[in-house]
Amino acid sequence: MKFCKKCVMPDTRPGIVFNEQGVCLPCIRAEQKKNIDWDLRFQELKQLCDKYRRKSEDEYDCLIAVSGGKDSHYQVYVMKELMGMNPLLITVEDLFTPTEAAKSNIYNITKTFNCNLLAFKPNPVAGKKISRYMFEKYGRPTWYFDRLLYSVPLHYSAMLNLPLLVYGENVSYEYGGIDDKETYSARELIYNGVAPDVDMNELLKLGVARNELIYLKAPSWECLNKIDPIYLSYFVEWDDIKNYEFAKSRGFKDLSNEWIRSNYIDNFSHIDSFGFVIGSWMKYPKFGHAFATDFASRLVRKGLITRDEAVKLVEKKDYNVDIKIVEDFCKFVEISLDEFYSALDNLYNKEIFFKDENGQWKLKPELVSLRRSP
Repeated sequence: MKFCKKCVMPDTRPGIVFNEQGVCLPCIRAEQKKNIDWDLRFQELKQLCDKYRRKSEDEYDCLIAVSGGKDSHYQVYVMKELMGMNPLLITVEDLFTPTEAAKSNIYNITKTFNCNLLAFKPNPVAGKKISRYMFEKYGRPTWYFDRLLYSVPLHYSAMLNLPLLVYGENVSYEYGGIDDKETYSARELIYNGVAPDVDMNELLKLGVARNELIYLKAPSWECLNKIDPIYLSYFVEWDDIKNYEFAKSRGFKDLSNEWIRSNYIDNFSHIDSFGFVIGSWMKYPKFGHAFATDFASRLVRKGLITRDEAVKLVEKKDYNVDIKIVEDFCKFVEISLDEFYSALDNLYNKEIFFKDENGQWKLKPELVSLRRSP
């Protein structure tokens, strides 16, 4: 296990690449992006919008995949106010307990930007079965919802004859991952490794009806060739903190007055529900890092904190999954806390973790030292 010499990202992140100097590709990309001609990219976006702009004012021009979060607010602002498009918004709800901030934000985004919203509500029976199975076997507790988040907008873009489908950022390119290439096209987004293909026969054996698997399957290439899904982060300079500041100026609410999460550095990322964020934390037992590492690394790249400060934040936050997250996930899939932690024991990566005398999983001391001084 190696750690980036500039930030705190480990090489256990799937798809991450380090150069010969021990610097991760996201850090290298952060420097390279300073040389991008963003004015030119912005003009390219205008040209793309003009290609799909409808002549009639009573027709939608594009479909925007949103959650109601900070980035969603910025996406809709760019497409509606800067590009002058008439967008239809689409969201995929998870089935965990929503935060009050999330309920306010999804309403706020439609009201603030005067847009209509389609809400896809997954089947709770299938969701429970699949989420428990994917957690216990693969350590992917939110796979069902992650898969739908990616696939449903693709399917609906084709069905509604709205070829221009707008996603936010290319997470693999921005932060390192399997689908790591600079492109505006999000046509292969479902193959980025966040919610990888699973043999559907496995899910059928759980008693899930075949018709419940329709949107868990990747759209056919015939379907994908009818649409033009894009990453907005290719065309405009993407900065999640600036997106947050902008969204807040338009009525976005963070969790500051609702919930201080024990494993998060910030209070404005992944705030849609309690149980859903178990998915981002599950990187920790498998790969030795979770969202605190992700966010601290971004702060280092922006020059907002030093690497030493990032290490301290990671050591305080990353392992410490908030009990509200665990309880809400267990409530949804209908397992006890004992069953959850028993299953979790089997998912820890024994190559990088050990159990201490109190039965707690800890990162091996030599790896802790290596993170501090890579």
